[in-house]
Parts: sequence; structure tokens; C-alpha cells
Amino acid sequence: MLRLPEFNYHAPRSLTEAVRIIADLNRDAMVVAGGTDVYPKMKRGQFSPRHLVSLRAVQELRGIDPNHKDGLWIGAGETLHSVANHRAIREIAPALAQAALSVAMAQIRNVATLGGNLLVDTRCNSYDQSYFWRQAAGFCLKKDGDRCLVAPASKKCLALFSSDTAPVLQSLDARVVLDSRDGNRIVPVSELYRNDGIDFCVRRRDELLRAIVVPRESFGWRSIYLKLRRRDSFDFPLLGVAAALNLERDGVCLGGRLILGAVASSPIAVKEAELLAAKTIDAQLIELIAESASRQAHPVDNADAGAWYRKRMTRVYVRRGLELLTASHPA
Repeated sequence: MLRLPEFNYHAPRSLTEAVRIIADLNRDAMVVAGGTDVYPKMKRGQFSPRHLVSLRAVQELRGIDPNHKDGLWIGAGETLHSVANHRAIREIAPALAQAALSVAMAQIRNVATLGGNLLVDTRCNSYDQSYFWRQAAGFCLKKDGDRCLVAPASKKCLALFSSDTAPVLQSLDARVVLDSRDGNRIVPVSELYRNDGIDFCVRRRDELLRAIVVPRESFGWRSIYLKLRRRDSFDFPLLGVAAALNLERDGVCLGGRLILGAVASSPIAVKEAELLAAKTIDAQLIELIAESASRQAHPVDNADAGAWYRKRMTRVYVRRGLELLTASHPA
């Protein structure tokens, strides 16, 4: 039976108190919100913090406000259930509601938070095992070892970034608000991640993810999220495709963004999506973008399906997503 290791538990009741505790404890502390990823990894010996700082009582991390001066404001502490079912989110950013609804199952979505999903630890079949399994097989680069078990020649960790909501928010040009003792800073979601399975996020250890903001410029964009996984619920993505298009009434596209998830250690932006601007999207253009997306996807065999399959399905899912977004505007 896997048990939690010993740790000190802190339950701040305000954002100011939480930020102070995190700054004081520094590297000895880990933040926990819903805990749906943190606690299992602590049991498996992947995380071993001396202090856990719970954010459940911090009300400043809650709230969804579509009338905020900067756009659609979503507190990082909002549960995925709230995000998936909020009327304003469904109207303004339907793909975000789809992505939140696709995470795990209802029991987990009722506890897991949007902020937690944005900062979820990267995953790998050789890493997401019990301590005893990893000890027997040999520890990997991501934790306690000095080599990648999936790609031994690799000098960096190739664990997958498996957030469902991050690709969507990047496709909507969203930003995050990070709070620390020194104040707050705004970081575009497109700049929040690094393609490194260990050091995958630019958030500093003394910073808290306070909120996510979808700018007003993205209101009115059509958006969609498609998720490939082994089962229809519970599973992490084998591939995530987030697409957003700014379509005129006559079907002309003024701009497009396409983001791939779960094929690298960070979300991958498909540059060729810029070709959609000022064009009427037809089957030939969709196929061009889908082929380009497949070329940019470089999965490795560290998930529940082979790399070749996930790469092939990238093309299929991108094509499907763009066809669905443009279905009412036939070329």
C-alpha cells in the first residue's frame, strides 16, 4: 500500500498569507490546490516536499468574470467542473469548456482546479510508476537518475506536457497572472512553458498562479478542442488539438491559431496556421495545415500508444477540428 510521506501542512486564508509562506519556505514547499495530481505523486515518491501549502481557503483565487476590464477573468482556483459548466465560458471560449470537461472524470473535476491543470507535472510511462518499480527498472532523468529510459541518447527529459486546458488557452491568446511578494506579473500562455520535461514552466517557485485572462480580442473567435485518449474518460491525452479561428460572416478567415498538446514537453504552436489569414478555408488548405501539423509533432514512445500512431492521428485530428470549425462556411 502506498502511503503519503510525512510533511507539514499550511492552510493560508488569504493570497497575501499564501505568498508570504511560499516565499519564506522557498524550495522546501510545494503548493497544492485540488491535489488530484500532487498527492498520488507524493505516494509514488515523485514529489517529496517538507511543506505543503494548501490554497483551498484562498478566496482571491476564485471567481469567473466575463466583464472584467481585461477580458474573461478566471480565478486559478476555480474547479474544472465550474469552468466546464459556466455559461460565459461556454459562450466566449467553448473550447476551454470542452477541454475542462474532457479531464479525467466528474469526481476529479469537482476537486481539480484550472490552475492545477495548467501547471500539471509532465508525464512519462517510465516516470509515472511507483518508487519500487522505478528503483527496479532504474531511475530516469526526471527523478533520481541520469539517463532517459525512453530515448537513452537524449540529454534532456522528454516527458509529455499533458494539460488539456493549456493548448486551448494558448490558442485564445490568453495570459496568466502570477503573484509573488514582489507584486504580480502577466505572462502570455504562449510564453509560460519550456520544451523541457523537467523544467517545463517559467513560473518561479515563489510565485502563485492567481488567474487566467482571455483577452477581449479573442471574444467571437470560434474554438474547438479535440482529445485523443485510450478511453472516453479518465485518461490523460495521447494528443490534444486546440484550434481557434476568427471567421467573417462570408467565411473569410481573419486569423487562426493551432496548438498541439501531449506530443512534446510543452504545447506546440503550428506556424502554418498563420496561412489561414485572409483566406476562405477550403479542403485543400485544411489538408496543407494538417500535414504541417503532423510534421511538427515529434512524439516518442512514452505514452499509452505508439509514437507513430499519435503522429499519424495529429493529421487526422487537425483536419477534423478545422472541418468542424468551418462547417457552416463551405468554400
